[in-house]
Amino acid sequence: MAVIPIDDPTDARVAAFRDIRERDLTGRQGLFVAEGEVVLRVLASPASLCRPVAVLIAEKRLTALSDALAALPPETPVYSAPQPVLDGVAGFHLHRGILALGEKPTRRPLAGVLAGLPEDVVVVLACGIGNHDNMGGIFRTAAAFGAGAVLLDDLCCDPFYRKAIRVSVGAVLRTPMVAGLDAGETIDGLKAAGFRVLAMTPASPSPLHLAPRGGRTAILLGAEGPGLPTQLIDRCETVGIPMSGGFDSLNVATAGAIALHHFTR
Repeated sequence: MAVIPIDDPTDARVAAFRDIRERDLTGRQGLFVAEGEVVLRVLASPASLCRPVAVLIAEKRLTALSDALAALPPETPVYSAPQPVLDGVAGFHLHRGILALGEKPTRRPLAGVLAGLPEDVVVVLACGIGNHDNMGGIFRTAAAFGAGAVLLDDLCCDPFYRKAIRVSVGAVLRTPMVAGLDAGETIDGLKAAGFRVLAMTPASPSPLHLAPRGGRTAILLGAEGPGLPTQLIDRCETVGIPMSGGFDSLNVATAGAIALHHFTR
């Protein structure tokens, strides 16, 4: 592995890493920027569904991350810079000292993704999730409990936003997904593929802990606060999590984690 030294923040070779926060808002045409050691290791691993494009790392981190860098495809350029130069490229102090540029996986049709899943599997359909922390949390729990896929409707935020990837501890990069879906059509597609479709709502008379396990199961999660739209709930079975202390709901990623644990363990 040849490390390419960078001593000028304006070096054209690291232009894709420049002014990260501003470019987070405008998109990168099929690419994404991720940060931190955990995410870099996922991106470099065989589990990643995303192609590494380049890495920019602080000089002081090279030795400790030599094994992760060596796991990258040999054609992946690895740039190294002193911390002040790295901060100049990023546009802010990058205390983790690690940036990676990756390519999003090729979009696959929903029917093809569902057809490739086993007969005993759980998937998540997220509807209207606009908070990147919640998005990252959903992907983290989906990966932790072995969900077959995460499906996102067209009202969800981008799971490849830098913060969402970081919160997911890299799970966004390794979890099969389909984004930009119409929620109603997706419910129809899930049912046609043999899935039992369960909408999570506090108003459900059916407690989650009594819901039968097994077979193809899809869990619908709605945005924190408004929850799932009534027109979607009416097309599904419902489950709820009984609570105490006057609470009627949980953080969406937490509720999803409880449901995933129930249906996968």
